[in-house]
Amino acid sequence: MKRATNTWLGLSILIVLLMLSVPAAGFAQGSDPTDDDVNAVAKQLYCPVCENIPLDACGTAACEQWRGIIYDKLKEGWSEDQIKDYFVAQYGDRVLAEPPKQGFNWLAYLVPGLVFAGGSFLLYRGFDQWKKSAPAAEESAKKSLDEDPSRDVYISRVEDELKKRSGGSK
Repeated sequence: MKRATNTWLGLSILIVLLMLSVPAAGFAQGSDPTDDDVNAVAKQLYCPVCENIPLDACGTAACEQWRGIIYDKLKEGWSEDQIKDYFVAQYGDRVLAEPPKQGFNWLAYLVPGLVFAGGSFLLYRGFDQWKKSAPAAEESAKKSLDEDPSRDVYISRVEDELKKRSGGSK
């Protein structure tokens, strides 16, 4: 009876040890970065040779070397920010896909919003004036119809508008 208990105990310990070793093998296989990991960093950088082409989409030899450097740095355990800082230290801010939010670069973030707000305001003002001028044009068309009922409404609107733009002189 004692022998059977020892066998079950030994078998249980063996099963537990096997179960604990399985996740360790899974982590050991995941230590090498994948192409997706490399491309996740590479798409945040621009090609040093070509203009405005992300590093993950460029096929030049320089980009191949850079992706190799990214692979090596990821294998060493570097984070994305550390890798980007490495390339900025080597080549400057121009290699970043998104400029850092500091100094003169703030304009890249502020100007589009300001242009959009200004354009929206101008459109609003233009439509507002257009609405106000529409009733005045209708009134003048009605007056001209009262004077001459055979006159077409649209032709009278066009003639009235032309009179306004030319200063009223014919």
